Amino acid sequence: MEFIQTLEAPQAIGPYSQAVSINGILYTSGQIALTPEGEFLNEDVTVQAEQVLTNLGKVLEAGGSSFSSVVKTTIFLADMNDFATVNEIYSKYFGDHKPARSTVAVKTLPKNALVEIEAIAVTQK
Repeated sequence: MEFIQTLEAPQAIGPYSQAVSINGILYTSGQIALTPEGEFLNEDVTVQAEQVLTNLGKVLEAGGSSFSSVVKTTIFLADMNDFATVNEIYSKYFGDHKPARSTVAVKTLPKNALVEIEAIAVTQK
């Protein structure tokens, strides 16, 4: 088991890792709209989703993977009315690659974020 850590994504804000790799599978922690320096982008869902997916990409890369190797994502939304907006931004990062996905509405996310995304991916390590 390898614990993944990169300075190109925000550091964990609790007792967990950015990702864990085991047996060729990478499990990422959920990403919210924190910059790598730890600043929370308390803006609209478009800005937050862009930062979330940028962070996710950096964690995937650090773990020896990429968006094209993701097999499953989970999207957590504070408001399901943001589904179409987040879906549009998500599509830019995944392109024609279409991993399995769940999207759920939640009552509250850390730092009152509007969106959080986690992924499971195959690694090239």
